[in-house]
Amino acid sequence: MNLLFTYQGIARSIDSILEFTKPGTSAFWSSPIFHFFPELDKDKYTTMDEEERREYLVSYFEKFERENAVVLQEKVNKYNARWEECCSQIVSALEVAFECDLTEVFQDMRGYITFNCISPRYLENSSFDVFYLNSENGAIGLAIHEIIHFVWFYVWSKHFKDSAEEYETPHLKWILSEMVVDSFMRDERLAGINPYHAHGGSAYPYFYTLQVDGENILETLHEMRQKMSICEFMEESYNFCLKHEAEIREHIERSEFGECDGN
Repeated sequence: MNLLFTYQGIARSIDSILEFTKPGTSAFWSSPIFHFFPELDKDKYTTMDEEERREYLVSYFEKFERENAVVLQEKVNKYNARWEECCSQIVSALEVAFECDLTEVFQDMRGYITFNCISPRYLENSSFDVFYLNSENGAIGLAIHEIIHFVWFYVWSKHFKDSAEEYETPHLKWILSEMVVDSFMRDERLAGINPYHAHGGSAYPYFYTLQVDGENILETLHEMRQKMSICEFMEESYNFCLKHEAEIREHIERSEFGECDGN
């Protein structure tokens, strides 16, 4: 298993930002970019068509990139150095958790440093985006989160032999994968090097308020995982989510569109 952090210019950032700010996207996904870059005029942006938005972002981030060239190179260096320090510890923890040998897999993972604070992941080429404002420890915390997804679906696909299309939003298999990250991250070998874990940031915030059968769903899944092999856990956790799919999806929708009170 090997990961390389790299910066490849503004095009990747802009494509990603456009994806998460397109019309109809909830504020949960679209608003953070305007928080971190307040110079962008949100009201003006929302009136533009896609090509106008792209031109607007290019104009802004070309200048921003020039002004932060030194910072970006420092991030590349610091992120990669921290990965080298933590790699063996991360691999060891994940091999135990997923009951598999990871020595020869995921040899070309990429962490692309971008200006998009959402930081999506891409299963097809084992890559993910990481927001440039992360510290080196924050970058590793985010990397662990995404690598758990990669390994989860690596083991899952070998067991279920299903379609990779179902591993993406809005499918339930994607939702489950986002929830189970919290359980794997509780391993002290991972939690200890992930600054987000201590603040309840291993999974999306609304999963920490999702109650099913009188218990937080993340606690239910964690207790389930402790009692089962990894493949048994995958089967049982998915069946549990199928049983409660309607209430899970209702909670997500209410949360993402700002209607959930947290209870």
